[in-house]
Amino acid sequence: MNSGQTVLRQLLQFLPRHDFNLCVRRYRGDYRARSFSTFDQFLCLAYAQMSGRESLRDIETCLNSHREKLYHVGFRGSVSRSTLADANERRDWHIFQDFGQVLIRMAQQLYHNEPFALELDQPLYAFDSTTIDLCLSLFPWAEFRRTKAAVKMHTLIDLRGAIPTYVTVTTGKVHDVRMLDSLPVTEDAIYTMDRAYIDFARLHTLHQQGAFFVVRAKDNLRFKRLYSAPKDKDAGIRADQIVALVTYKSKNDYPEKLRRVSYVDKERGKRLVFLTNNFTLPAHTVAEIYKQRWQVELFFKWVKQHLRIKSFYGTSINAVKSQIWVALSIYLLVVIAKKKLNLPCQLYTFLQILEVNLFEKKPISSLVADALKQISDHQDDNQLNLFNC
Repeated sequence: MNSGQTVLRQLLQFLPRHDFNLCVRRYRGDYRARSFSTFDQFLCLAYAQMSGRESLRDIETCLNSHREKLYHVGFRGSVSRSTLADANERRDWHIFQDFGQVLIRMAQQLYHNEPFALELDQPLYAFDSTTIDLCLSLFPWAEFRRTKAAVKMHTLIDLRGAIPTYVTVTTGKVHDVRMLDSLPVTEDAIYTMDRAYIDFARLHTLHQQGAFFVVRAKDNLRFKRLYSAPKDKDAGIRADQIVALVTYKSKNDYPEKLRRVSYVDKERGKRLVFLTNNFTLPAHTVAEIYKQRWQVELFFKWVKQHLRIKSFYGTSINAVKSQIWVALSIYLLVVIAKKKLNLPCQLYTFLQILEVNLFEKKPISSLVADALKQISDHQDDNQLNLFNC
């Protein structure tokens, strides 16, 4: 059905173009744009993300080498590095942020019934940040340290499907815990975070909004034990207690009871202590919820390794945020396409196949099937060679 279309064109068909146009009109993205539209800019940056282009010149050269195919992909303006650089500097990055939110909602609907490691009825989210180092002389607005610049990408991940549901980009100096003030809260949902987010006033606000949290306790936590439940040492539970905070500031910030769970991770041989406002879940489930938090770390690792968010095509805050949001949009687009096409491969494998076949005219499903067969045959050959030695 798609044999006459390039792979890039097939992939872009999963984008809701009407919603993209609404985002453009909301911020007047195409005002006085004669030849290089917002969608042209998005296509350039999307191609750069999927094909691993390192610079504006690299983007220009590679796209113009496929000049006869660009119109059929969706390009309507000519591609030049000066025009793209100007668009990255001037065109409002909120366009790509709003469109990213559209893709987030699409992905969540597709993955809301995805099988999950834990038997939980309520939504489960992990909140964390990653730091992207920058050069201070090129990015003076990105304050971090005296000799170093950086931005932070604060991300809330829906652990059912590893979908980023909330992303905000700040300078490196902004402390992680301050982002709890702008966190979108869903009633009855569970939020798991590391101990950088221990702020009892903010956690109490989360509690009052009807949500639950599971955070790792700091080593210097002072508390009074009110009740101890039986331990389940076979599951690694060393303590399951109801406690009250005792220091003046802590007990004023969080005047209600908390649950303290002490757990020994047998794989790592490490003892971890968690605090939660959920008193009904089994203690081992509380520990497992926190272990699921590592999915957000894996998400950061995946995005940094396979998309272009560690080096930037522009130096302004607008260019940096535009590139980050286009990168996240491409992640979501690949996630959506993989689900809708029911592809039986890892996300990274799918992205690798796309990277080298963007301008091939072959159905995506056939490309993936052929690639997986080659991988399987190669593995079989290796296995046969091993047994023939």
